[in-house]
Amino acid sequence: MFYSIRHITRFRYLAPVRESVMEIRMQPRSEGPQALRSFQINTNPRAQLYAYTDHFGNAVYHFNVLRAHEELRIESQAVVELTRRTSLPEAADMLEWSRFNGYNLNHDHFDLLEPSKFTETSALLTSFIQENGLSKPEGDPLTALKKLNATINEAFDYESGITEVNSLIDHALTEKRGVCQDFTHIMIAIARSWGIPTRYVSGYLYHRPQAKDRSGADATHAWLECYLPSLGWVGFDPTNNVVAAERHIRAAVGRDYADVPPTRGTYKGPLEHELATAVSVEPTQAPVRHEDFLRVARPMSSPPPTPSMPERLYHQQQQQQQQQ
Repeated sequence: MFYSIRHITRFRYLAPVRESVMEIRMQPRSEGPQALRSFQINTNPRAQLYAYTDHFGNAVYHFNVLRAHEELRIESQAVVELTRRTSLPEAADMLEWSRFNGYNLNHDHFDLLEPSKFTETSALLTSFIQENGLSKPEGDPLTALKKLNATINEAFDYESGITEVNSLIDHALTEKRGVCQDFTHIMIAIARSWGIPTRYVSGYLYHRPQAKDRSGADATHAWLECYLPSLGWVGFDPTNNVVAAERHIRAAVGRDYADVPPTRGTYKGPLEHELATAVSVEPTQAPVRHEDFLRVARPMSSPPPTPSMPERLYHQQQQQQQQQ
């Protein structure tokens, strides 16, 4: 299955700003059953883009706009091919727990076993774990993770606007509401407390008309992957209570959201600004490879559609977007 992804981000400032510096993590990864077939970034104002690969293997583009500007638009377009993943077994064997104790596993995934900025243990998290019988995982790791995925899905209502891009998990635990970013952080914290290496995944979800997805169709999506020694990385989507499969398109992985925001930047100018995003994911035909593959730093040839979901950010000089 081929998917076409279009992701538009618009920053609008109340007065001219200058020296915008921006990092972008929007390029889908190419590994396993997911293959990147084409990718392009456009910016307005025009900017020269540079690229590097971070230590998680994510493609990172960065640029700056030194001259004064009142608006910054970033548009990425990608075509990704997803092949059918190997079906998961109903359960893993009980010996799987003992396989987590190997030196190599703990050494290779040390960062993904420890609490991180958005997955710190707290009194509220401990209470949630105890109230839902999650202190000791039942059965094999795969069965326990499936149960945890369903428990978080049932325990929290999906509602945007309750938490913000920098909200810690205690906010969602108190409100019992949030978005995919919150549910993913909560499940990561619990899975790591069980000794399972777990990472945050930023990407896109194709919403089928008949699917009962709670996540927003016009925004980026977040879920998590847990490392099981006999199965490798297995994705879980607590927002929609599904195992990540052929509709989940991975863009970046990290310890938590702080490692993988689609955009992150600073600028010199007034604090107040408005962020709006628009995302579309649609099935498409296999692309014809041409010279524009992975070409960047081109100006937009025509105005993009008006992005949806405007929101005001209150953190000075930060330019990030919450995942829905």
